[in-house]
Formats: sequence, structure tokens, C-alpha cells
Amino acid sequence: MITIVDYGMGNLRSVQKAFERLGHEAEICSQPEQIATAGSLVLPGVGAFRDAIAELTRQGLVDPIREHVAADRPFLGICLGLQLLFDRSHEDGEWDGLGIVPGEVVRFDAEKDFPADLKIPHMGWNTLDPVGPTCPLLTDIPSGASFYFVHSYYVAPTDDDWVVGRTDYGLPFASMIGHGRMFATQFHPEKSQRIGLQLLSNFADL
Repeated sequence: MITIVDYGMGNLRSVQKAFERLGHEAEICSQPEQIATAGSLVLPGVGAFRDAIAELTRQGLVDPIREHVAADRPFLGICLGLQLLFDRSHEDGEWDGLGIVPGEVVRFDAEKDFPADLKIPHMGWNTLDPVGPTCPLLTDIPSGASFYFVHSYYVAPTDDDWVVGRTDYGLPFASMIGHGRMFATQFHPEKSQRIGLQLLSNFADL
């Protein structure tokens, strides 16, 4: 069973339908006790970092998520679900995250040399370039495959050992991280057609 965390932000049904299309049972859940016992956990998300971390805290979901990752049970963060894993975000202020991955979340044009002609948000298809040893979630996915992105902020890990994939949008940024059986993507695999479904299938096989 794959458990999808419901904290009121994100396209939960799209993620659930993608897994169901692959033949895997997926449930949407907001109860801390159920998330604490989940076999495989998915943290999706669309929206503001501040509101998301506030809702996770209010619903008592922070500790179950941290404990799930610490136990090395399969975990997948998607988009905002990737950013929430980090120490802090600079989106409309400064906000503490889950503190699972060392690093920060910053806006593209915070870099002074970011190209002025590139639109923010970064929206549409872009390529993923694998980094380091083959990530199990990228099995049967060719290097340079394209995924669908929608975001104005990107993650900046302080330890490159977490990075398993990068993408270029005016600057190279970490678009996929992994450690043990914990993975997270800045792109939306559920919106990335055949290649995205392959990544979700690889996750379900964990």
C-alpha cells in the first residue's frame, strides 16, 4: 500500500490515479497514526512553503514523516514535497522546514547572474541529468529524459551527496535527491507522461 500525505495542499488525486494506473493501491491519508505505520509514503505539494509547513505542524504530521524517513522506509517527495524536506525556505520570508536534508530553498532570481530573459516560474518540460551512481528510481529511464516542472524556487543542498539529478534553468540546480530509500523530485512525475510513470513504478517496486 502506498500512502499519500493529505495536508490540504497538492494534486493528491493526480498522484493517486498515476499509481492506480500502474496497478498499485494508493490511499490518501491525513491521520498521523496511519502515516506513522505506512509502508511507502508520498509527500506531494503545490503552493506556499509557509502554509505547507504550518499545516503539517497543525495536523501533527511532522514527526511521523521524520520517523518514516529515519526508518528508511520508501519515501517520495514531489515538488513542494521536496522543498519541505530542507532546513529552511526563503519564500516570502524565512521559514523552517522538516530539517531532514541539509540546505535551503531559494528563488531563481536571487542569484545576481540569473538571466533576465528567463521567465519565473520555471514551467514546462526540461531534462534531468543523473548524478553519480544509478538511482533505483531512474531504472529504465534514459539520461537526459524530460520531466514536467512548475516552480519559482529551487533547493540548494549543502551536501552534494544528496543530489542524484540536476536540471539547468539559467543555472544548474538539484532537481532530484536521494539517500537510502528516501527520494524527492522538483518535477512532477505524475504529469510527466510515460517517463514519469516509469519513475513512479520504480518507486512502487521498492
